Amino acid sequence: MLNEIFNECETKMQGSIEHMQRDFKTLRTGKVGTSVLDNIKIDYYGTPTSLDQVGSVIATDATTIVINPWEKNLLNDIESAISAANIGVNPNNDGEQIKLFFPPMTVEQRQESAKKMKGMGENAKVSIRNDRRDANDKIKKLEKDKEITQDESKSAQDNIQKITDKYITKVDSILKDKEAEILKV
Repeated sequence: MLNEIFNECETKMQGSIEHMQRDFKTLRTGKVGTSVLDNIKIDYYGTPTSLDQVGSVIATDATTIVINPWEKNLLNDIESAISAANIGVNPNNDGEQIKLFFPPMTVEQRQESAKKMKGMGENAKVSIRNDRRDANDKIKKLEKDKEITQDESKSAQDNIQKITDKYITKVDSILKDKEAEILKV
């Protein structure tokens, strides 16, 4: 039963890291990627739908993204959704497709991206610490219910702390690598 708690805790902590890495994809680094559009949704027949579900979204070079909707009547909806998302570019609608021309990142923009990335990392650490607290609460409940001894409880909580330390270190390592990527000129 303690192994179940350890495994569940580790699974949740890994999920926190995966969530952080998904969030990182929305950050802009030196080369623009289509993932900067991941959080933009349009109303497609009453359903909020991501842009890659209503057309092709392609990064044609390091500074340009082209959105070619499958239904041309969606051009204005896509254009207004991109404008509302405030991603740092104005959409160019030529009646067939939308082009986004991203200017090269300034030092200030790189620093702002690094700042956002650190905030995402801190959120992941908080989530990991919450997972630790939840696991420790389960262990304390087992001890209170006399299902494990006090020594087993202490040992299990130490094990949870080791797992937590491992994942916090992993977050720090990922943050360091990502920061180097963002600030690289």
